[in-house]
Amino acid sequence: MKLEQGKNSVMSAVLAVMAVLLLVVSTRGEGQTKLLRFPDVHGDRVVFTYGGDLWLATVEGGVATRLTSHPGLELFAKFSPDGKWIAFTGQVDGDEQVYVVPTAGGVPRQLTFYPARGPLPPRWGYDNQVFGWTPDGKAVLFRSHRDSWTLPVSRLYRVAVSGGAAEVLPMPESGAGDYELEGRRIVYSPRSRDFRSEKRYGGGQANDLFIFDLASKESRRVTDHPRADRDPMWIGKTIYFNSDRDGRFNLYGFDTVSGRTTQVTTSLLWDVRWPSSDNEGRIVYELNGE
Repeated sequence: MKLEQGKNSVMSAVLAVMAVLLLVVSTRGEGQTKLLRFPDVHGDRVVFTYGGDLWLATVEGGVATRLTSHPGLELFAKFSPDGKWIAFTGQVDGDEQVYVVPTAGGVPRQLTFYPARGPLPPRWGYDNQVFGWTPDGKAVLFRSHRDSWTLPVSRLYRVAVSGGAAEVLPMPESGAGDYELEGRRIVYSPRSRDFRSEKRYGGGQANDLFIFDLASKESRRVTDHPRADRDPMWIGKTIYFNSDRDGRFNLYGFDTVSGRTTQVTTSLLWDVRWPSSDNEGRIVYELNGE
């Protein structure tokens, strides 16, 4: 009887190991899930949009955890500098507003209440688009049409996490933007063309990037290329950005000290899309829906 029980135990263990191996093989064979969009990174975690909801996963991959489950869209998620909060653009009450939700999970809290412009045609994207945080983590940076007289013109605002009215930044027109670590300057693009057919476009609306000094109110152009330069990210002394100057959207780095621009990624097939940084040393982006 004891011998038979031992055989059964061994057989059960073998079957369990085989089941695990089959699960691993089948999981690897399926490949990565497609249509993952608008990612952001903090430490060993990434947040992204899939199926209109926000999801959390580790940078190594594996099982993702759903953070939101509202019927409306939740987009453009950005970790706070301390990683405890995630700001995003959400359609919780119908139009797009700025929200924050604890990274550990919970009920989203609305920060903006001015009626959004829309619904907008797909080429104009979304109103109240979140771009990041102030370096001290006290306010969320977002782009809005609230003071605009025409759709091509928008401005950057910041709204305190503790509540209150949004404050407009001094630039007369602005699309994407990101603060330097000290918070005294911001790099920005004058136009918002995130959802336009911008690839290989070299006309007058192609974005360049500028550094704006928030104290002196002076601006300085940092890119001057016929093709679009967009999605600025300020890490240390380098401003990283996305550009299709080689025929595909790839990442480039502008050294604010030397003034030199160098290419960072060399994707020859797929465009780099929606890059976002932790403002310390990592950039995450979308490539072929992954």
